[in-house]
Amino acid sequence: MTTQRTSDAELASQPAAYWTGVAYEALISFTRAQQSALGFTQPQYWLLRNLSKNDISTDGRGMTISELQQAMSSYLRSEDDLEAEAEPLLERGWLTRDAEGRLWITESGDEARASFKQHAPSIRSRIHQGIDDADYVTTLKVLQQMIRNTGGTPN
Repeated sequence: MTTQRTSDAELASQPAAYWTGVAYEALISFTRAQQSALGFTQPQYWLLRNLSKNDISTDGRGMTISELQQAMSSYLRSEDDLEAEAEPLLERGWLTRDAEGRLWITESGDEARASFKQHAPSIRSRIHQGIDDADYVTTLKVLQQMIRNTGGTPN
């Protein structure tokens, strides 16, 4: 089987929206598969991170599912069900729920979060294999400029 290479001129005429969509789906699928193989889901990791004062939470206060959905609105996917994702964490004792429905991370939950976080560099390394940092930075700068060109605000 021969692989036909697309010329630079042909690539330059292709729509960025198509390729960013393909990249997004591939990267999310890969990351979630890697995390699943390690025994956790991406939304579970995000729950622990958003509730931990040692990570995203500034004060370690409990949050309702609705508050967590709002906090994660820029990266949750439509299929992510935080209520369902929280159940195994509650069963493992990594989260507790108070009378007002707020989820709180436990000490063992924060230990699990820290353990999960240790896998991020190897997942990133697999994704970035064969791409030097300069090319990666250039790609991100180009994408940020495209966002600005279309009226968006890169974060």
